Amino acid sequence: MTIQLLTPEPWSDYDLIDTGGFEKLERFGPHVLRRPEPQAIWDKSLPEPEWERRSDAVFKRDKGSQEKGEWLLRPRMAERWFLPFRRQELDLTFKLSLSAFKHVGIFPEQAVNWPFIQAKVKALPIEKPQVLNLFAYTGAASLAARQAGAEVTHVDSVRQVISWSRENMEASGLDNIRWVVEDAMKYVRREARRGNRYHGLILDPPAYGRGPDGEKWLLEEHLNDLLRTCAELLHDQHFFLIINLYSLGFSALILDNLMRSHFGDRPHTEFGELYLQDSFAKRLPLGVFYRFSSV
Repeated sequence: MTIQLLTPEPWSDYDLIDTGGFEKLERFGPHVLRRPEPQAIWDKSLPEPEWERRSDAVFKRDKGSQEKGEWLLRPRMAERWFLPFRRQELDLTFKLSLSAFKHVGIFPEQAVNWPFIQAKVKALPIEKPQVLNLFAYTGAASLAARQAGAEVTHVDSVRQVISWSRENMEASGLDNIRWVVEDAMKYVRREARRGNRYHGLILDPPAYGRGPDGEKWLLEEHLNDLLRTCAELLHDQHFFLIINLYSLGFSALILDNLMRSHFGDRPHTEFGELYLQDSFAKRLPLGVFYRFSSV
């Protein structure tokens, strides 16, 4: 099986304008943001004055921190705004906001997975497929599954992020997503003990994190156990699964080995890298993915 490179179809409300110098310049609807990007090690295509002119908000890391920082805002920059996503039968709306960890509420490269989720939910021969979204963040994947007709359980360890997800659900005209504020490992182990099964599993684990009770998550230490348990949760006959990893130390081949060891050879398997292409045709890698389905 060949390693694939996937990127979303053009999205009128998002542009990756330029990359380089360990930064990226992006347009989210009416606003242009300048953020750190550790993988953009090449030179920028636009000159520095052009980056400065276009930027509505610039993220500056705190001294000594790799993640946390603050946003420097132009007067025209909003504190929060809404971004539509219209693709095939999907009609979603996301609230965006500037966080202290440089994130804004969505990961645009994941737009390649949202239509996939919708299509697989609709293709399953189940009236209301059960879908579990782990490390679910602000819930774009949960919204795609719910809008397609699934019963969705959305698990994240941060209560404020769950509230953000609920706002996205309401902005998208949806309801009845089941919200769970819990450590993902604890949740899947309990579900396995109970014998519960899901038709769809969506996983987007971070490189590191903390559960609501201080539980420590390290991708390289815990991912193998997580996948072993998730294999017990997936329905035997009617299923789909997506996992995304954004960690500089994990290649697509590592993920392929992990998935095959726990799930075996599954139909309609794809794996490889996700990327976004800037307006100068430079391709920015943004993690690895693996997905398969019974339909």
